[in-house]
Amino acid sequence: MSRRSSPVRFSGAIRRGRRAAPLKGEALKPGMTVGLFGGSFDPVHRGHLHVAQTALRKLGLDRVWWIVSPQNPLKERQAGDFLRRYIGVQEMAAGPRMVVSDIESRTGIRTTAELIKVLQDRYPGVRFVWIMGADNLKNFHRWHRWQDIAATTPIAIIARPQDPVRARLSPAARQMAQARVSEARAKMLGRTSPPGWTYLTERLHSEASSLLRGDTP
Repeated sequence: MSRRSSPVRFSGAIRRGRRAAPLKGEALKPGMTVGLFGGSFDPVHRGHLHVAQTALRKLGLDRVWWIVSPQNPLKERQAGDFLRRYIGVQEMAAGPRMVVSDIESRTGIRTTAELIKVLQDRYPGVRFVWIMGADNLKNFHRWHRWQDIAATTPIAIIARPQDPVRARLSPAARQMAQARVSEARAKMLGRTSPPGWTYLTERLHSEASSLLRGDTP
């Protein structure tokens, strides 16, 4: 099985419709536990790699899918060129068990809730875990159908330097408090029925996309 997805051919290759054929690297077998790590990655940086590697190790995942989004609907700033971002993620996520996917572009999916539903329908024997940095937990309650995501998919939050305390006190974290799984039991997260989420601590990596772009605070 390929450890990475094949390079995307963009000459008419971004196909619309949820039945778009999967990339070679997206082939999965029943019984696998797969982390889904979505984002615009604009630009990708070692902080993203830190999140993916921490989840891979502490959750005992078979794969981590880096899902490059055409655009984050919660960000007013238009994401940069998709092909440039996709290639950047391929270069960063070159390690074993890392797969880079353009499934949102190929299928026209625009929200995480829809993406998870499509993948769960396509791979009924695969256990998916949603992965995100703690900085995203602060705004998770603003995501489209976030409660459906939490009810159907285990979630792993990876500690990040940006306001970790505020993230754990966010509206979503408070509403999900009863479903929290201790870090010591994190490897069971993908093997138990949702709802369930865990907060994973690790050496913090300070890189952030906004800083690399030079955005004004």
